[in-house]
Amino acid sequence: MTVSSKIHIVDLFSGPGGLGEGFCAYTTEKNSLKYHLAVSIEKDAAAHKTLRLRAFLRRFEKFPDEYYRFLAGEGALPDWSALHPTEWKAAIEEAWHAELGTPETAAALAARIQTIRKTTQRRTLLIGGPPCQAYSLVGRSRNVGVKNYIPSKDQRHYLYKEYCRVLSEFSPSVFVMENVKGMLSSSVGGSGIFDSVLNDLEMSGEGYQLFALSGKGQRFGRPNPKDFVLRSEEFGVPQARHRVIIVGIKRSIVERLPADILPTLPVHVSTSKVKDVLQCMPKLRSGLSRNDDQSSWYAALSEALVAVRRETYDYSGSNKKKFLNELDRVASTSSKQTKSRRSSNYGVYPKSISEDLKNFLFDESILGLSCNETRGHMRSDLSRYLFASCFTHAEGRSPKAKEFPKNLAPNHANWETGKFSDRFRVQSWNSPGTTVTSHISKDGHYYIHPDASQCRSLTVREAARLQTFPDNYHFLGNRTEQFVQVGNAVPPYLARQIAEAIWPVFEWIHREE
Repeated sequence: MTVSSKIHIVDLFSGPGGLGEGFCAYTTEKNSLKYHLAVSIEKDAAAHKTLRLRAFLRRFEKFPDEYYRFLAGEGALPDWSALHPTEWKAAIEEAWHAELGTPETAAALAARIQTIRKTTQRRTLLIGGPPCQAYSLVGRSRNVGVKNYIPSKDQRHYLYKEYCRVLSEFSPSVFVMENVKGMLSSSVGGSGIFDSVLNDLEMSGEGYQLFALSGKGQRFGRPNPKDFVLRSEEFGVPQARHRVIIVGIKRSIVERLPADILPTLPVHVSTSKVKDVLQCMPKLRSGLSRNDDQSSWYAALSEALVAVRRETYDYSGSNKKKFLNELDRVASTSSKQTKSRRSSNYGVYPKSISEDLKNFLFDESILGLSCNETRGHMRSDLSRYLFASCFTHAEGRSPKAKEFPKNLAPNHANWETGKFSDRFRVQSWNSPGTTVTSHISKDGHYYIHPDASQCRSLTVREAARLQTFPDNYHFLGNRTEQFVQVGNAVPPYLARQIAEAIWPVFEWIHREE
């Protein structure tokens, strides 16, 4: 049997494929080695459809013209099985709709792993992030309110064990596990989860040495827990997303591996900001939950302008003149906003964006941006969004609940308790965005667009831009499902850098064989 020069990847708990996308996007002209997704597994139906579509598209050096027409809104998604049956079949074999931890999935994966191992020697990689709801701070706070909730019986705490089981069975040369920062402090029955995770990873299969991409503790035993945390904004991602990234290399490889090629990830010189990826996008008006047409929206925004201006006597910031000037700008430009997904200046990015990130996002063949439709907002929320975005423009930060004029505050019983102090959060142009989470699917209050004249929350595409998904990456499912996929994903641009950081290890393995 012919030995492949590809680095074969098994991707567990894949979501819409952000981690795998980053690895597949990393290329080098030095040799024939490259990353190849052999199998990816996701149980959510909508995320799996996205995953399968991307697996199909990777079969082409240039995506089919029919795909670009679909992205521009010119018709439905084609029947790929009829147009390109060979590539579609390969995508089905790669992207599985299955639940990890079940006997059926375990048996099927075991068979696939045996096939992979026969053709790859030591060029193997396991990636993935077990679902994080039980570890995240938000998830844990929700669990406290669940009647009769018993942490030790919540199987979500132990999904990482399925990752470890596959790790032992697959026995790859390298693995990468991703999870939320909350895993560091999560505990069950008084025992910390993270220590158990690290112990189980180290003891899986033939044994692994763990590495933090910060470069700390590389040759001196296990790194400190906090050293495993990567802050995405330090690596060119325009979003403050802090995640645990654990890299493991087989001990038998580490013993002979030169110290100068141990995996580390250099911090970027400058920080990417919201304006780098959103300022050049089409200017869209918000939708309305009722009577959503251009004239109704303009009337609703006019009402919001009057309501906000009426409350400026009680303005709590320190730059009232700047606030009023922004209100005036909105009044003069609001009639120009539309709901079109097309952009006449697509690809014209601000000078502040890094060339590398721009090239990662941009696709010159795009005719229109998909997943870029605005939500329908209640008319009463328009005045709150308008106030919050103008306040952020003037003060450089989002307003807290106590800074909202009383007549603009929502009618919530807990509004003044402090529990919702940042309920209306604007993504400031000049800072990295706040963490995009699956909560964005519930409402847009935490993700208000910084351009006050658009008076709305972010679209799926804009959230995907903050997550650094390429513009040609389409999310299937309804809008709620699309938001969940984006919020749960690993930023592909960060994933590509992780792929680059561990690349020298595979180059060394390739030379040694």
